[in-house]
Amino acid sequence: MGKIKKIDKNNLIILISLSLILIIGLFMVYSSSSIWANYYYNDKFYYFKRQTIFILIGLILLYFFYKINLSFLRKHSKLILIIGFISLILVLIPGVGSQINGSRSWFKIGSFLLQPAEIFKIIIVLYMADRLDKYYVDTKNFFKTILILLIPSILGFALIMLQPDFGTGIVMLGTILMMCILSKNKFKYYLFLFGGGVLAFSILIITSAYRSERILAFINPYTDPLGSGFQTIQSLYAIGPGGILGKGLDASYQKYYYLPEPQTDFIFAIYAEDFGFVGCIILIGLYTILIYGMINKAKNAKTIYKSFLNIGIASLIIIQVCINLCVVVGLIPVTGITLPFMSYGGSSITMLLAGIGLLLNNKEGETFEYSNVR
Repeated sequence: MGKIKKIDKNNLIILISLSLILIIGLFMVYSSSSIWANYYYNDKFYYFKRQTIFILIGLILLYFFYKINLSFLRKHSKLILIIGFISLILVLIPGVGSQINGSRSWFKIGSFLLQPAEIFKIIIVLYMADRLDKYYVDTKNFFKTILILLIPSILGFALIMLQPDFGTGIVMLGTILMMCILSKNKFKYYLFLFGGGVLAFSILIITSAYRSERILAFINPYTDPLGSGFQTIQSLYAIGPGGILGKGLDASYQKYYYLPEPQTDFIFAIYAEDFGFVGCIILIGLYTILIYGMINKAKNAKTIYKSFLNIGIASLIIIQVCINLCVVVGLIPVTGITLPFMSYGGSSITMLLAGIGLLLNNKEGETFEYSNVR
């Protein structure tokens, strides 16, 4: 009899929790969007059908990146990074990139939209994992190594901010900083970097009217209840009536033209209204299990490169989950960040599923020139 291949326990944990979140998310996309979909497209399953397509594409990408030899991606990481930068530049060009809700962040392909910033988040994680492995010993020197390694991430952040897409830029930069923190340099240097970042972000907020409005709406959304504070107020109106057990699937009131596009950033508010406190605990529990499995994959990785890659993918998802949930309950200003694997959106869900494929991938490219040498 042939030898039975041992199943990776962490892979199983990740796949089961991910599958349950995807199923819940698909039902919630329908529940939250059916009214708006019927109003806009005379088809209450419009967003549901498109999300199903996105998930199927994402699962194909997951399998592809699960099977690919990671040494191939490492070998071409610089070329892939250049392609990522080119896409971020092209999307800013009128007539090439499409402007929606004040942001020029998408390429329009037929009736679908492709957001290059979402792709770049995965690309920069791949690139930084390779660089942090190659210069792992040298990362003890923060100023000569880490700051130089951060230059592509800062350039990417600047291009994303030109769209503008503050939320995606913050997630990308936060992920890269998390990867760098886990290298050999001392944590105290990041306190100075954090201080500089706070100053820079303060300047960005002060010099932008719409960001200033979001900060004021966060402090007191009722100062502009029909403008910048509207989404936060309607989100809280959805969560509160959910109570302990919720109103039941598809029973939300806020999706009836109160909460704008509830299938995207604020899908958790509709979920809370439908399933209440108990449902929220279950969903957060599933995310916790997913995160637990991802962190274990990073801890148990056989090479430094794979450990950095796994923590990068995990950080992307952890940061997005935390930001989205905090926005929905009014703890931080509105950022436009989707809830991973739940919110409607093709670029986000397909790229995150591709990231999961990279995380599950055990083909660590042992023959790569500087793997397993430190």
